Amino acid sequence: MHHLHSVQSNGQMALPPWRSRVLFVLMMAGLGGLLVRGVYLQGIHNDFLQQKGEARYGRVIDINAHRGMISDRYGEPLAISTPVESIWASPPDVEATPEQVRKLALILGMNAGELKSRMFDTTHDFIYLKRQLPPDQAEKVVKLGIAGVSLKREYRRYYPGGEVTSHLIGFTDVDDNGQEGVELSLQAKLGGKAGSHSVIKDRRGQIVEDVASLRAPKEGSDVALSLDNKIQFLAFREIKQAVELHKAKAGSIVVLDARSGEVLAMANWPSYNPNNREKPNAVVLRNHVLTDLFEPGSTMKPFTVAAALELGKITPETVINTEHGVYEVGGRKIHDTHPEAFLTVAQVIQKSSNVGASKIALTMKPEQFWHSLNEDGFGASTGCEFPGEAAGRLRDFNKWKPIEQATMSYGNGISVNLLQLARAYTVFANDGELRPVTLIKQDIATAGSKVFSATTAR
Repeated sequence: MHHLHSVQSNGQMALPPWRSRVLFVLMMAGLGGLLVRGVYLQGIHNDFLQQKGEARYGRVIDINAHRGMISDRYGEPLAISTPVESIWASPPDVEATPEQVRKLALILGMNAGELKSRMFDTTHDFIYLKRQLPPDQAEKVVKLGIAGVSLKREYRRYYPGGEVTSHLIGFTDVDDNGQEGVELSLQAKLGGKAGSHSVIKDRRGQIVEDVASLRAPKEGSDVALSLDNKIQFLAFREIKQAVELHKAKAGSIVVLDARSGEVLAMANWPSYNPNNREKPNAVVLRNHVLTDLFEPGSTMKPFTVAAALELGKITPETVINTEHGVYEVGGRKIHDTHPEAFLTVAQVIQKSSNVGASKIALTMKPEQFWHSLNEDGFGASTGCEFPGEAAGRLRDFNKWKPIEQATMSYGNGISVNLLQLARAYTVFANDGELRPVTLIKQDIATAGSKVFSATTAR
């Protein structure tokens, strides 16, 4: 049998016409498949492409909220937030020459080796290189043009009063969150809430499009304290001089508006500068006005006398036998610094007689004396909501011995903080009414509780 083949003139075998048609059909089918796939991905099911694109170039950027200002009662700033720039890197996007790394380390004041390891640590998508740079330094970083290295706007807290107001105001950390004092106790009000927005970045890490605001930042609220900046300065100056004069380890001072209960000044020495970002020694941080307890001593005598006056046990003219300055109670002797045979109640306070105060205290039942002191705020916190306040101690009257009731009359066996004691004294300026104490400016005085009658207080 003979097979016939078509042969071209050059000696090569000619292709059958149907093969070219089949190839054409296959190519068109492939092109059609690609077209359908493209329409599907871009028009119908475009989530896949968007996710891939966003994974490479999309970023969600946090927007820091501006912290509220703290001012004194007249609007003088005590704590304000100023904008600063922080330098951060996206390690997967970083492209930097050794020379650029060296220059960046020089600008940031960092070790070049440490900086390089942070910049190229691909286990993180976001890492801070240096926080809170001044504008001139941030500008130098921008001029280096390093891919994957960017700026982030943040805020740095500044305290115009420095060491004068530090123990009351406190300070914030590098993230602008309150760490001590009013900054801590009013964090929820001052701090606000950070926001965020979605952006697209190019391969160099630069933002090329702000896509959408995901959450607007909520700015912190301003707070006006009860503090009077001028009185605060004078109080700070005086306590500093007093500590140095008497060669004391520390000293505290507080000034109250007796009618409103507002704190006009509160200071301690030694102090610290909150504008120094290095956290000071814990001992210096203590606001001794509120965190330290002490026995009030003879400053308790007016409260002993007031309690007995209120109960009708004595009058200002009642004569007390002060036993020539020595009085025995329960086998223990109480002494006076300035011995007298007899003193009126008024003179017991004037001459600060321990014997006289003890005898006055013992005219009352333990429960009566305890109740009066408790009503005047002893043994409880002041309610100013300062972090770390120590409430003081007023022991249960059921456990008192006569000698304890006697010594408590002149301030032994009871403990107070300085603000607590100052607050208690305001009853004598308010016709016997004890007002709540506050660090916040009050437009209208808050009603208090009646402790003594106006006659007793006067």
